[in-house]
Amino acid sequence: MKLKLKPDWNGHTPLYIQLANKLRDSINEGQIATGEALPSERALSELTGASRVTIRKAIEQLVEEGLLLRRHGSGTFIAPRAEQPGTTLSGFSADALHRGKAPGSIWLVKTVSSATPDEAAALAIAPAAQVARLARVRIADDEPLAIEHATVVADLLPAMERIGDSLYAALDMKGNRPVRGVQKIRASLATPIEAGLLSIKEGSEVLRIERRTYLADGTPVEFTRSAYRGDRYEFVSELREWCDNS
Repeated sequence: MKLKLKPDWNGHTPLYIQLANKLRDSINEGQIATGEALPSERALSELTGASRVTIRKAIEQLVEEGLLLRRHGSGTFIAPRAEQPGTTLSGFSADALHRGKAPGSIWLVKTVSSATPDEAAALAIAPAAQVARLARVRIADDEPLAIEHATVVADLLPAMERIGDSLYAALDMKGNRPVRGVQKIRASLATPIEAGLLSIKEGSEVLRIERRTYLADGTPVEFTRSAYRGDRYEFVSELREWCDNS
């Protein structure tokens, strides 16, 4: 493993922050693979010339950010990151199960009321139409990974008490599972409330996703805004060569 971690001894940035930044870059660039063990504090100290106390502080910084995981008696490892296909319409629960994780939810809001003007416009319904508002923290193997705020046309859903962890499974109960959708993704920073719900530091990176889904006949189904932990998710899209036949 050839890592370029030597700090700038004449720089003004504290050494442990320099080392944390260099380790973070190495992880994000794939120089250290997901699940791979980090070299020992002793090895990193010999590699960088920094003290083991400095190495430990740098590692603790990345553990707090969620990039590293400590396993008692085994060492420190690169935390796994979920790859989310950018071309597949699926829900959080299905994605978690596909990765061998147990999905779950902490419900924040689960109610039915009249649509706001913005919601009515997004879902192409009358202003006074009823919508279900479903807000929750999405969990995989007891770890909070995302905050999801979904607004769904109420007539497309079963009774509220029948809605479990999977929204799409609930929609399927009435034959209203969406078949296509459009989503936008942008990078952002976690607010204090989001940081608390996701067990991350305030200002940590999150991916904000806005999704709209539709039935086969074009009927809008949901308008969902989510915040995913940036240290746990990567959205991947397959690219093909574009042919200009004009």
